Amino acid sequence: MVQAPSPRSPTEQHFTHSVLTWEDFKTLQAILAPSGVRVSYCHGEVELLTVSDLHGLIAGNLGYLLEMYMLENLVRFIGLEDFSIEVPTAASAQADKAYCFDQRKPIPDLAVEVVITGERETKLTRYAALQVPEVWFWIDHQIRVYQLTRDGDSYAPHAQSHWLPNLDLQRLATAAAQEFRVDAIQAFQA
Repeated sequence: MVQAPSPRSPTEQHFTHSVLTWEDFKTLQAILAPSGVRVSYCHGEVELLTVSDLHGLIAGNLGYLLEMYMLENLVRFIGLEDFSIEVPTAASAQADKAYCFDQRKPIPDLAVEVVITGERETKLTRYAALQVPEVWFWIDHQIRVYQLTRDGDSYAPHAQSHWLPNLDLQRLATAAAQEFRVDAIQAFQA
């Protein structure tokens, strides 16, 4: 039986602040890093985010299932967890999961975000500044795929991934929400 987990700490805290320099951002990032607060930056705007145990549970399952799928299908990938993607003075983001295909690159081919609270629009703006080709958002038991447009300034929604076109994203999204990993695997393989 497929069940969504009952989170112990269902809320996350999300805060944004504008008009900070890159140097101010790096100082704030260094101060808050040991506390587990995620600090992101895009053209003067800083976002602070604390993540809940539900966020970690879904991100862990999502990465495990996605990598299991890629291994079974002999996809050549490099997985990067909680990877900071930066273009100095422009933008910085820390994806829940990030993947390079065929070779390691400074900017990953795919960034995956679990969104419990927070703004996906600001995240897309940040990823566009970083030129990440494809971004996935897990939101409310669904995965939404966005691919960078030709002009490189924005993203367009897509039904399937460019990198993994045969992956059943709905099954992956539903399975990732299982509390126990074994249940997540069984739901994904069903």
